Amino acid sequence: MKKLALHWKIIIGMVLGVVYGLIASKYGLIDFTDNWIKPWGEIFVNLLKLIAVPLVFASLIKGVASLSNISKLSRIGGKTIAIYLTSTVIAVSIGLILVNTVKPGDGFDKESVTKTEQIEEGASKKIAAAENVKEEGPLQFLIDIVPTNIFESASKNRNMLQVIFFAILFGIAMVMLPDEKTTYVKGFFDGINDIILQIVDLIMISAPYGVFALLAGLVVDFGASAELFIALAKYSATVIVGLLLMIFLVYPIILRLFTKVKYLDFFKGISPAQMLAFSTSSSAATLPVTMERCEEHIGVSEEVSSFVLPLGATINMDGTSLYQAVAAVFIAQAFGIELDMGQQLTIVLTATLASIGAAAVPGAGMVMLVIVLGAIGVPADGLALIFGVDRLLDMLRTVVNVTGDATVATVVASSEGQLIKVTEQELMS
Repeated sequence: MKKLALHWKIIIGMVLGVVYGLIASKYGLIDFTDNWIKPWGEIFVNLLKLIAVPLVFASLIKGVASLSNISKLSRIGGKTIAIYLTSTVIAVSIGLILVNTVKPGDGFDKESVTKTEQIEEGASKKIAAAENVKEEGPLQFLIDIVPTNIFESASKNRNMLQVIFFAILFGIAMVMLPDEKTTYVKGFFDGINDIILQIVDLIMISAPYGVFALLAGLVVDFGASAELFIALAKYSATVIVGLLLMIFLVYPIILRLFTKVKYLDFFKGISPAQMLAFSTSSSAATLPVTMERCEEHIGVSEEVSSFVLPLGATINMDGTSLYQAVAAVFIAQAFGIELDMGQQLTIVLTATLASIGAAAVPGAGMVMLVIVLGAIGVPADGLALIFGVDRLLDMLRTVVNVTGDATVATVVASSEGQLIKVTEQELMS
């Protein structure tokens, strides 16, 4: 068992978690699972979230400060943001093409779906959260990027953009100062970064058990909602096909065009992070593992990964954007609302901007979906129609988000001549 690669251990944990969840649902072990199994999954996720802010802060400062000059920073930053925005637009476009071709909401009777009290309550919370965003104005996400108190921002993972802004500003200031004035500060953050990465290794020892507990609890929670899953199978299948196209078509093409990395090698290297993304539904929680896999198993330099990946975990949400496009049109179809070309283009723009402001935590995509619905005049109440299947789709779209981040990091590293060739042994470990 000790000789198994990490991703195989995680897969085994996932399979056993699903099997246990099905058995627990059938034999009435729901309370036992909720009280004694599920908490271990929550502890595992909390451990990952615990190190998210210090890892992003230290790695970004180290990454920016390691750049020799401001022009290099602007070059790498420009490439990163341009590729992120391009891939997001591609994702939204794929979602729109699929949903307009399949038309999963045509003839859909929204009243035929039993809306449980839990689903309606959950949807109402998302709608209320989105209403607060809408009332604050379209450029509020830009205002929110600039923190008023960095210590307060660092106390919450959902304020990751503010932490990133301050870390980049801090790193730029270090680059502008003479080396003799920043030597000890650089050494301090180098040490902090190494310590956090060592903590990541310790936490990942428990990953298979944490994944087991997460999926066991998930299967038990949704075991009673089989009818809702069946009713929304066409919608779910449309989203899933779009997400698979991103992973197995779009990203391989990008890697083929801009790097010499074989996608099979890339997939082997990033697979543990993908498994963890699937289990946690959080790009932020998966970030430490994504960075470790990109650096040690794909060959992305630390300079590039420490800048590109934390930024991507916050603003690059290809899977979330694709889902928002499909969900928005699906809800419009369910309500019998025809969307013209202008409204569909509005979805592209709104979903792209919303992905920048979406927190890298579970369920954030649904909050931003209400913004998209409002932009095209579709009732936000339709959110209740898809709330029951969102957890599973959230897990899948997070895999796409993480894979997209790793793809962009690989492309940027290759363009900068900072893609190190890894050995077969390192790739398989």
